Amino acid sequence: MKYSLDTKMKFLPMLMYGLQWWVVAVPSIIVMGLVVAKLHFGADIEVQTLYMQKLFGVIGLSLVIQIVWGHRLPLVIGPASVLLIGILASVSSGVPAIYTAVLVGGVIISVIAFTGLLGRLQSIFTPRIITVILLLVAITLAPVIITLVFSGNASTLFTISFVFIFVIALIVANNLLRGVWKSTTLVWGIAGGTIVYFLFNGFPEVETVTYSGQMKELSFFFVPEFNGGVILSFVFCVITLIVNELGSIQAVGHMLEAGSMAKRTTRGIGVTGLMNVLAGSIGVIGPVDYSTSPGIIAASGCASRYPLIPAGLGMIVCAFLPSVVSSLLYIPGAVMGTLLLYIMSSQLAASMQLLVKDKAASDFRGGLIIGLPVMSTLLISFAPAQAMEQIPSLVRPILGNGFVMGVGVVFIMEHLIFRKSE
Repeated sequence: MKYSLDTKMKFLPMLMYGLQWWVVAVPSIIVMGLVVAKLHFGADIEVQTLYMQKLFGVIGLSLVIQIVWGHRLPLVIGPASVLLIGILASVSSGVPAIYTAVLVGGVIISVIAFTGLLGRLQSIFTPRIITVILLLVAITLAPVIITLVFSGNASTLFTISFVFIFVIALIVANNLLRGVWKSTTLVWGIAGGTIVYFLFNGFPEVETVTYSGQMKELSFFFVPEFNGGVILSFVFCVITLIVNELGSIQAVGHMLEAGSMAKRTTRGIGVTGLMNVLAGSIGVIGPVDYSTSPGIIAASGCASRYPLIPAGLGMIVCAFLPSVVSSLLYIPGAVMGTLLLYIMSSQLAASMQLLVKDKAASDFRGGLIIGLPVMSTLLISFAPAQAMEQIPSLVRPILGNGFVMGVGVVFIMEHLIFRKSE
């Protein structure tokens, strides 16, 4: 490593490495943020822009606090894809109910971290359960990917050809590129894919954001709305978020041989909880640390945590530039869907790797513990809309959430039906 974990760098190198981290983090904010913003507010550019501004601010602030006081590790932060699943399943319940659940989830994360319950929670997450959770996140987002891909006005033939050529190009680029170029594959994918799509389908007319729309929708905070079914469904998402956060912190900490890992883990997960409370209170999707950080550190040779401070400050600056943020709203749905397809394919690859490494399906019983939750999630995720509408609204966020049902099934299979004796 050119720079160790606590190395304080000179201004120019820190700024350049900070730019690298900023470039790596921004695509996830764009993809996840735009999916949720369009889901909530349709074609209202003004409200979507404000949503993205708030999201940039939350992610940037989370990054700075984690580096200065939290886990103090070089970990890139972005919107939690597992919370996207909860939002998608509860969209009919309304924005206030959804983000009240995000807020409550943040409180639960903080309590678990700061009260010492984290150790007990870790014991119930076997390698097989973690593998299934990784699989279910990718599977549950499949309907979203389909909707994004076919949301434009392009012909079906063009769309299918574009998606598969684009995703193969991303895989080839990720395989051939090295160093910082490899870490920024998604950035070049967004730029190149958008240009190609518009060249074949025409460039859109850009609207100027003036914030003259409905002030009620543009309010910074909202009145909480407690919905028991939505909150309970988010509890499952929160547990998964903790596992994700724990894995990311432990991976980077082990790689860099960082000291005081118990303290770093407690603070890191606690700060993530507090930032989810903030995100929920202003109505945006909550943050989580990403597990892609070790690859970026290895590629750049820089393990110092300090460059992430200017990266976080850069995101906060974006939050005050509506013209910059609004330009991101014109990225075609087919491009975002393809990027999400690529990201979720990588997640599936990681789950398969874990499956083999930990021999989680070495016999028929192990395969069944994995197979039934996956099939349960597919059943719920692709069930007809009219069938989901027949479920009572109180329990719909749970029974109509493929991810929650899959996680519930794997816990029953692993810890009840096929429970191993002590």
